[in-house]
Amino acid sequence: MDKLEPRLRTITSDILPGDLPFPAAVQSGDTIYVSGNIGNIPGSYDLVPGGIGPQTRQTLENMKTTVELSGSALNRVLKCTCFITDMADFAAMNEVYREFFVDHLPARSTVAVKGLAFDALVEIECIALIGNPAGPSIPNKVEHLARG
Repeated sequence: MDKLEPRLRTITSDILPGDLPFPAAVQSGDTIYVSGNIGNIPGSYDLVPGGIGPQTRQTLENMKTTVELSGSALNRVLKCTCFITDMADFAAMNEVYREFFVDHLPARSTVAVKGLAFDALVEIECIALIGNPAGPSIPNKVEHLARG
């Protein structure tokens, strides 16, 4: 972990080889900004075979590893941005995504793109709060407050 300044730190991992010009994540205060993850086999640029389902699963496993290395957990994720190369894969990506976000659904955007690094079919980045992974998760539903 490199220090940029007292309130910023970079988080590195072995998910991708170390010759890329960005860290796995950056922490500022109690928030981590996780760089985009793809469905690569950890330590290489090779993508898992099998299409959008397996790539989405590996993408989220890679993201989960980075989130946990940063001192957080998936139940502390505030927002995900998903990039997919074919909107026809939207439902299949969502099916796997729901396996990782069961009790807590973060805000999310999904964008179709012309292409992704290493010919990946999906890339996902996220923003999460640092905190005790065993602690309470962010509530999934908001109660409407009565105005009075």
